Amino acid sequence: MARLVRLAARGFNRALQLRLQTENVTFGQWIFLRILWQEDGLSQRELSDRAHLTEPTAHTALIRMEELGYIVRRNVEGNKRRQHAFLTAKGQRLRDLLEPLALEANDMALSGLSENEQNVLRKALTLMIRNLDEDERNAASRGIRVPPTKGTPAS
Repeated sequence: MARLVRLAARGFNRALQLRLQTENVTFGQWIFLRILWQEDGLSQRELSDRAHLTEPTAHTALIRMEELGYIVRRNVEGNKRRQHAFLTAKGQRLRDLLEPLALEANDMALSGLSENEQNVLRKALTLMIRNLDEDERNAASRGIRVPPTKGTPAS
């Protein structure tokens, strides 16, 4: 099951990447744009947490997004250390261009599935995600954490 879900996720990502490149947007930029369209003005840490990516990864992506004119970063509330990302008009306009591409990728992936099959799949995947989140929380309560993927010694 895990292999199938991983391969499906990979296929979704690649289908979306194919479409995003027509607008010169990377998959990483898409992730942050989606978050900012929902809640503008988040800090780098908040963005990295919501994207489930490391802060250095977020930092690199945000610098590039600022260079492209999608966002501006500035300090808020007198905090000189923490910068928040705010969408520019250009970053806001991308929503109308990019969201249809994501819907197209979803439609491609779901073609051939009936509405009922799609609902069953959505329900099953949601339950699997909840179960796995609970498993991780239970492990954390026992002091067991998921090891980092970088810098671990090879066995």
